[in-house]
Amino acid sequence: MRRIKLSPSALSCDFAAAGGQIRQAEEGGAEYLHLDVMDGVFVPNISFGQPVVKSLRKCTDLVFDVHLMITEPIRYIEDFAKAGADIITVHYEACSDVEATLLKIRACGKKCGISVKPGTPAEVLVPYLPICDLVLVMTVEPGFGGQKFMADMLPKVRFLRDYAETHGLNCEISVDGGVSASNAALCTLAGANVLVAGSSVLGKADVKKAAEELLAAAEMRGARNE
Repeated sequence: MRRIKLSPSALSCDFAAAGGQIRQAEEGGAEYLHLDVMDGVFVPNISFGQPVVKSLRKCTDLVFDVHLMITEPIRYIEDFAKAGADIITVHYEACSDVEATLLKIRACGKKCGISVKPGTPAEVLVPYLPICDLVLVMTVEPGFGGQKFMADMLPKVRFLRDYAETHGLNCEISVDGGVSASNAALCTLAGANVLVAGSSVLGKADVKKAAEELLAAAEMRGARNE
């Protein structure tokens, strides 16, 4: 069975208490920490950069799942690799040379991921899947937390999972945006195995319980076979 992994989004942290909240998420079963980096250009919001990633690295051993929602991310790959990223995900729409950007991530010794916005078909990612460790399907328009989950994005997840399995590719499939205990099973049944969750985990008063409940819901109807 493909293990389901929870990747709480640091964007929903109270940064004055981030260390404690992240530890609670880890106690609740989280394996990754999702770090949304926004530049105010590619998406209409600004979040944080390398210094925050570097600071958070000191308080946890979780896998750092860094999501670069920035234009021409190739310019900053080395910086985020040095700051403590384990996985670096870039957007298909933000790169003038997608392959070069992904290869740059690999050259820095990190796992590489690629993402698409809701309006971009999953099929555009096919040429890059053989060099990707993770594919991220946005289930909201990127830029702001707390948006409503877009269930009509799940066929993309299914397409990507089926393609990966048919072609013997070992890609993790991640979903990001509005993920909660109420829709987690839909995501895993479609083929996702990494669930990014912000306000539904790190935005809750009891982070550990919220993480446990989301994972339990995701696994309720079972993950797909390897």
